[in-house]
Amino acid sequence: MTDNYLMPTYARQPLTFTRGEGVWLFDTDANAYLDAISGIGVCNLGHCHPEVTRTLARQAGTLMHTSNLYHIDAQERLAAMLCRISGMQKAFFCNSGAEANEAAIKLARLYGNRRGVGLPTIVVLENAFHGRTLATLTATANKKAQAGFEPLVDGFVRAPWNDLDAIRGLAKEHDNIVAVLVEPIQGEGGVRVPADDYLPGLRALCDEHEWLLMLDEVQSGNARTGDYFFCVGAGVVPDVLTTAKGLGNGFPIGACLAAGRAADVLSPGSHGSTYGGNPLGCATALTVVETLSEQVMPTVKRKGELLRQGLRDALADLPMVTEVRGKGLMVGIQLDRDCAEIVQLARTQGVLVNVTAGSVVRLLPPLVISEQEIQTLVTRVVAAVRAFARQQEAA
Repeated sequence: MTDNYLMPTYARQPLTFTRGEGVWLFDTDANAYLDAISGIGVCNLGHCHPEVTRTLARQAGTLMHTSNLYHIDAQERLAAMLCRISGMQKAFFCNSGAEANEAAIKLARLYGNRRGVGLPTIVVLENAFHGRTLATLTATANKKAQAGFEPLVDGFVRAPWNDLDAIRGLAKEHDNIVAVLVEPIQGEGGVRVPADDYLPGLRALCDEHEWLLMLDEVQSGNARTGDYFFCVGAGVVPDVLTTAKGLGNGFPIGACLAAGRAADVLSPGSHGSTYGGNPLGCATALTVVETLSEQVMPTVKRKGELLRQGLRDALADLPMVTEVRGKGLMVGIQLDRDCAEIVQLARTQGVLVNVTAGSVVRLLPPLVISEQEIQTLVTRVVAAVRAFARQQEAA
């Protein structure tokens, strides 16, 4: 097997895909699978979207990379577009969500140090996932992912999810907090959606203490929830906003956006990225953002409601299914027990899903999914969950 030469960092499923089209992936035996995980929230426009493919080919034949030593027209246009959409003012481009969050963490520390704060500290949440660099791994609340990589990084304190009073309590205990870093919807943590007053409450709390409000929209952004960024729909403008995943529809690109007191913290030499924001990545992302905003985003909330209601109706008689939740096409099916086996059972039904937080079936289908394909998705996922239920009964 050629994977003998790969570091064993993934427990890979026994599948190799040779091509994709829209919401479908095809394996080496020409079997078709409905991709309800979108490369982990990446292919929001589906596979091989024609406009994205044309942009990639055209730009690759013109200019791929120059470095940030020079002006890059597509980068400047993409920055302006993302800032207009989000209400932010400045953008830094990188290659991934982890790097975008790393930039946010560095920005917060520099902000604190310039204010004379000793050991600038960032509030992060239980069940959070922010990446796998040492700093973002520390911000992540996953003991299994952290194990063996100690010592972790100082400068973080953790609060319970969706609990403003807990963060108010931290403000009394720590005089060196400079920022709060949260996912508006926790993806890896189980598709957890906060109370409607949570983000506005965080905004007010950060303003009261002159902290930076930093929102990790790596998974919830790029139209996934039906607004281009979840915070836009919530009416909250953060100081820092990070994005990646769906921004390039498969091309690796991320961004750290900043506004207000965070906008001018970074300066020449304080941060950088060799590949970040190169002509190929930014031209691709421009096409992605334009296509999502103009053609796809208006339908996402309706499709999400159709998917969630279809799942609720079809699974209502199964006591082990305790909730179907989410926003837009970011959906979680909560079970009352660990259910990793559903991934394989779904595969036999011709649908790709994953299980996160142990007991949540996470669905992140491409946003271009049709209503007919949503019905197919519901049918196949329900069949997998019911097969799991039968296994549990027989055990």
